[in-house]
Amino acid sequence: IPEDLEHDLSLIDFELPDYQILHKSFTRFISKNNLHKNTKLDEGSTEKLIKSMQGLTTIQAERAIAKIYVRHGKLKEHNIEEALSEKKQIISKTGILEYIEVKESMEDIGGLGSLKNWLEQREVAFTESAKNYGLPTPKGILMIGVQGVGKSLTAKAVSARWNLPLVRLDVGRVFGSLVGESEEKIRRAIKIAEAISPCILWIDELDKAFAGVRGQQGDSGTSARVFGSLLTWMQEKTKPVFIVATANNVVRFFGKGKDKIQETLLPPELLRKGRFDELFFLDLPNKDERREIFEIMARKYNLAKDLDFELLSNRSGGMVSGTKDLGYGGAEIEQIVIEAMYQAFYDKERNVTTQDILECMNQTRPLYDLMQSEIDNLREWAKGRTRQASNKENI
Repeated sequence: IPEDLEHDLSLIDFELPDYQILHKSFTRFISKNNLHKNTKLDEGSTEKLIKSMQGLTTIQAERAIAKIYVRHGKLKEHNIEEALSEKKQIISKTGILEYIEVKESMEDIGGLGSLKNWLEQREVAFTESAKNYGLPTPKGILMIGVQGVGKSLTAKAVSARWNLPLVRLDVGRVFGSLVGESEEKIRRAIKIAEAISPCILWIDELDKAFAGVRGQQGDSGTSARVFGSLLTWMQEKTKPVFIVATANNVVRFFGKGKDKIQETLLPPELLRKGRFDELFFLDLPNKDERREIFEIMARKYNLAKDLDFELLSNRSGGMVSGTKDLGYGGAEIEQIVIEAMYQAFYDKERNVTTQDILECMNQTRPLYDLMQSEIDNLREWAKGRTRQASNKENI
């Protein structure tokens, strides 16, 4: 708005339509186009359809419904998925949010017992009985940890377990070249997330987006303003949007021994209680957790049931001098199993054996062996500041 007109205009902020408005729009659309005879939805299916379109404008919602009638000539319960796919496209077109299709479940995660229990307790918070009880809606969690230990997998599994839509915020796409564009984009993303609530908002690799907010910035303070908008919303939000944020590198150390200086890269106001319900640290899996991961991989890829999981869990730890148990992470174990499958398939399509997996393991160095100093620093920082995601601490 030009400065000369600023004081003469009033700004009216229109929210995206809620359930009631979308329901009226749907009813009006059916009546206006005389489609009652071609609409085979009971009350429950109608409610499911309307909820699947939350986050759209009334015009977008009517367009999604119209496409179904054009394609099939009628609207039945099995067509609801088509309306949902239309919403996925529209949300993806924003360029900021991505609607994530979830196939993972909690059974696909090895270990992390403490985190799983915590999430199980919060699952009931979105029910009507919890609302009547006066239970506040959980704000979200920040998962900090080594690469490849299950942070992204957990975000997807929570969506499947709670049966809530998962949208991923790509913070990198928020920043635009025009003045005020970045702030407008983050506000728009927040509005869409609130409109489709209850939902899960996944903010991946938070450290890469806001690690330099406190230092000197070359973007005229845009990062700080976007961060401030997101921070204020996280503190004040009332809609049931559960945030799942992940971060890998949150600390940096200078010097050695007594002269060792620690610098936390993420702003302290992001890490304090109130922004998130809990900060979890996801460490490298211990022996029992590695065994569970190997068993999950065997089920996932239909491997032979006679694999020696005890031997595999033992041999996948102690890969670094000075450690008794630390070794491969979950993502590394999966890649080792996949490599063994390639070799077995190439060798006359035979079944994968324990020896195949051990041979592939011997050809791969764990991430901890390559980044021992950085990972140890992260583990040191996490003590006393975060809650362990596993029931048992690594040795």
